[in-house]
Amino acid sequence: MGKVVLAAKVTHVPSMYLSELPGEHHGCRQAAIDGHKEIGRRARELGADTAVVFDVHWMVNSGFHINCGERFEGIYTSGELPHFIKDMEYQYQGCPELGEAIAAEANADDVRTLAHNIPSLELEYGTLVPMRYMHMDVPEDQHFKVISVAAWNAWHRLEDSFNFGAAVRRAIEKSDHKVLVLASGSLSHRFSDDREASQNLHKWTREFDRQVDLHVVDLWKQGRFKEFCAMLPEYAEHCYGEGGMHDTAMLLGLLGGEDYDKSVEILTEPFGSSGTGQINAVFPLPW
Repeated sequence: MGKVVLAAKVTHVPSMYLSELPGEHHGCRQAAIDGHKEIGRRARELGADTAVVFDVHWMVNSGFHINCGERFEGIYTSGELPHFIKDMEYQYQGCPELGEAIAAEANADDVRTLAHNIPSLELEYGTLVPMRYMHMDVPEDQHFKVISVAAWNAWHRLEDSFNFGAAVRRAIEKSDHKVLVLASGSLSHRFSDDREASQNLHKWTREFDRQVDLHVVDLWKQGRFKEFCAMLPEYAEHCYGEGGMHDTAMLLGLLGGEDYDKSVEILTEPFGSSGTGQINAVFPLPW
């Protein structure tokens, strides 16, 4: 029987890649990179062979979508921020059978889902960034098979994302895989306006967003997810949640929804990045 061995909410800010490069921003995101490395280390110790990533940088307009190709390999440059991520090489094995099983489980629960094994369907940086750093300490061993799930669901209900997350857990438990599950997206996501972007590389755009993010993280630390789930739709709306925060809804659906009550472990404290709020946090498993 398969199982989820670790679940986390993680940042994927492209300034993490910029942080690797020589220049004025070298090392600026080391804390975020270290958080990813620690998650990867723990997942390997727990026997994880596959990573399922809820990626808010993959936007879809209809249906729920899973990229479960046989293999992913290429050189990635961000069309959004090519001065942050350019020529980033990657190669990972996929896990088509688990991706297809997730789709079947979600469809059985009336969440319209398609699994894709299409060589030309590439990964987005919401998947590529965490996978890069979670493999960084063992670059010669691309340990985790990768499944990417579209989580920028532009016209979808958060309730369906909760149900999708529950279906992911059921599919994993019926499989032979030990799985690391990542919600890859921000807290608040109000990007700084163009003329303020450079000076806000390490800041939130609005104090309101920072304060709400800190309150949310405090709720997470206290395991108060009934309250958090109740505020999630308004939080996503008023604090410009990345991709509508469907990644977070999927993660919580996998963990039990509003009944989840564990105290979340913060690996990388909340930080501002180009106006947005970011974090790396491990969500203890309730089973």
